Amino acid sequence: MGREIPYVVPTEDEVKEMLKEIGVKDVDELYSDIPSKYLLERFDFPPSKSEIEVKEIIKKILSKNKCMDELKLFIGGGAWPHYIPSAVKEIASRSEFLTSYTPYQPEVSQGILQALFEYQSLLAELLEIDVVNASMYDWATALGEAFRMAARVTGRKKILYPHHISPQRREVASTYSSGMGLRLEDYMHLEDGSVDVEDLQNKLDRDVAAIYIEYPSYLGFITKNIKTVGELAHESGALFIVGVDPSALGILEAPGRLGADIVVGEGQPLGLPMSFGGPLLGILGCRLEPRLLHSLPGRLIGMTKTLRDDERAYCMILQSREQHIKREKATSNICTNQALCAVTVAAYLSLLGKNGFIELGRQILARTNYMIKKLSEISGVNVPLFDAPHFKEFAYRVDGYPSNELLRKLLERGIVGGIDLSREFEELGNSILTCVTEIHSKQDIDQYVNTVKEVVER
Repeated sequence: MGREIPYVVPTEDEVKEMLKEIGVKDVDELYSDIPSKYLLERFDFPPSKSEIEVKEIIKKILSKNKCMDELKLFIGGGAWPHYIPSAVKEIASRSEFLTSYTPYQPEVSQGILQALFEYQSLLAELLEIDVVNASMYDWATALGEAFRMAARVTGRKKILYPHHISPQRREVASTYSSGMGLRLEDYMHLEDGSVDVEDLQNKLDRDVAAIYIEYPSYLGFITKNIKTVGELAHESGALFIVGVDPSALGILEAPGRLGADIVVGEGQPLGLPMSFGGPLLGILGCRLEPRLLHSLPGRLIGMTKTLRDDERAYCMILQSREQHIKREKATSNICTNQALCAVTVAAYLSLLGKNGFIELGRQILARTNYMIKKLSEISGVNVPLFDAPHFKEFAYRVDGYPSNELLRKLLERGIVGGIDLSREFEELGNSILTCVTEIHSKQDIDQYVNTVKEVVER
């Protein structure tokens, strides 16, 4: 018999010792960051039930859901409805990819290393940036890491970001930045979608580590003077970070051409399902400059040759995690495997090719313009809220009609109409962020528009 374990929970003395070590008086202090309204005094568990009874209860709850096939999705804001070729799903579901976890022994993981190398190469070509890692959790975490990179490289503590940014993206980036004592400050856009340069210059000082801009913006408009923003950043010694929806790059100029030092974005539009918000894929890349490269979190896969046979081989050339050689000098703690998502994106880009990707952008842009035009013909509908070109998403407002009520009416017709912006940006009033992609037919768009017309004219 082995030695008995004397306890399964820490003793009172051990708890006191641990609290003293981390500088906390009592356990309650550990919950100080959690709003009190979310802390439960007690759990009201129902009486125990048999397995059959539990299954019946779950079936009853699930019966309230509508099947995704029954709904028309016009919602984006971070995860967008796109068509995924069956071949992409077939490739991603192969067992050698599904079962491949992080290649801790890279010399015996040549297959997954090659797949990740292809992902990096394809994304680098698409973004026109030198290096892309493999990979981050989502756009929000990639953004947080980019802010931390900028602070490490420049030694500065202030980040400027656009006011109209995804609230979730902003909150995650803020959380990532808080440990380094970074200060995040927003700047405004004008009604024509261009950056308010005067506002930006007033906030641009010698402590700014980076200026961040999105392309297209969270509200779908395309910033007109984005190169000017990059020039201002570089003139002040700051880095220029560009956040991008990669599905737009078939028709828009690549971030690398715009002067980006660091590029972030969301890979979900490139072959990954919405899946109720995840898993997503964070894109993070940078210029091939030692100070940036050495601060890049995550992993980089490189191509080399074997010493014995002089054959092509792949290896990890950057491992910035604390579990590896970096220890306390680690730049990131990203752990959960995103390799399958990266392989899926690589398969999607390979299948579409250059011409297919250009056609994708054209199809989305045409549908975006058509839907804006049709909604603008309805009396009382203000669309778009920014007088600028839009791609895939745009914001609109119906005079005197609550946005949440309009979304409810659309849902009754089987249409998920978008995101209620009144809860996110008060200055935009009762506005809605809606999304249209290549999956939406003319009939789908007309149904949405006609429903809005019926509701507001009733």
